[in-house]
Amino acid sequence: MLRITVKDKVLQLEGCLEGPCLGELMRCWQNALAGQQSKFRVDLTGVTYIGASGKACLEAMHRQGAEFIAADCVTKAVVAEIRRSLSSLNCTTNRRV
Repeated sequence: MLRITVKDKVLQLEGCLEGPCLGELMRCWQNALAGQQSKFRVDLTGVTYIGASGKACLEAMHRQGAEFIAADCVTKAVVAEIRRSLSSLNCTTNRRV
């Protein structure tokens, strides 16, 4: 179960990031981005579990400019891993051979 609330350029998530609810999350994310000039923040402080597919959604959101708010150690570690993996990907794709 996932609860999604959008308010003042913040997408607040509560519950588990896995399964069929991720489609709705991505629809909400795309709607939130539509016509916005500034970055959106994604509040993960209410997230209780992040599955592999949930992490993939967060990676996609990060590539589109999401800034994450995380409170607990596990969520902070997932966010740090997403940032590291995407920054290393950018470094290897921008490198000339």
